[in-house]
This record gives sequence, C-alpha cells and structure tokens, in this order.
Amino acid sequence: QVQLAESGGGLVQAGGSLRLSCAASGRTISRYAMGWFRQAPGKEREFVAAISWSGSTTNYANSVKGRFTISRDNAKNTVYLQMNNLKPEDTAVYYCTGKSTYLSGKTYLTSYEYDYWGQGTQVTVSS
Repeated sequence: QVQLAESGGGLVQAGGSLRLSCAASGRTISRYAMGWFRQAPGKEREFVAAISWSGSTTNYANSVKGRFTISRDNAKNTVYLQMNNLKPEDTAVYYCTGKSTYLSGKTYLTSYEYDYWGQGTQVTVSS
C-alpha cells in the first residue's frame, strides 16, 4: 500500500506561485507513474498533469500548459507541482495520485486508471 500526502496549498493572489508536494510513504514510488488532478466546487475532478516514473514523459492539461510544471524526486519519494501565474480559475482541491507500472515512459491521463490517491490540498487564488 502507498500512502500519499499533499502539502503546499494555500491562498495566493492571481499571478502568484505555489509549489505543491506529494510525499509518498509505505512503499517506494520509483516505479509509479504519478499525476495531479483537481476538483473545484460543483465541478468534476479534472486532470492537471502527469509524469512517468522515469521522468522522461510529462503531460499537462491545456489550461495549465506553460504555467505548471510536474517533477519528481524518486530518492525523496516525492512528486511536485510548481504552479506559476496562478489564475482564479485554478482554485480547487488538488489531489496527488499514483499507479504502479512496468513502463518507464508511461503516463495516465484519466482518474480511473490510478490506484492511489491523497486527501487533497486546497488552493485558492484571489483576483
């Protein structure tokens, strides 16, 4: 079992930056594809970013491309989401997620493909 714990959320003004962290415990995530999703009030959970376990492949939602960067440090068992130029529409609860895979360059873009989820961290962007 893998436990995922997000941190780094908070309140920020539009144009500001935050870095979310996802610390894994219970098992190494060095062979896990990882992702970030978000859910705003009254909306469905949506894909934000994904990274393969090798780090060689990353994917982003069009709405965050060029502003957000996903990265990982397998030695620290941690995944990050650097969020720059934040907009009010980025306000949501952000969830970290992971899936074990043998494929070093594989990423997953839909929530149902992932096996493990964190509890989420709130990000609020004021205008």
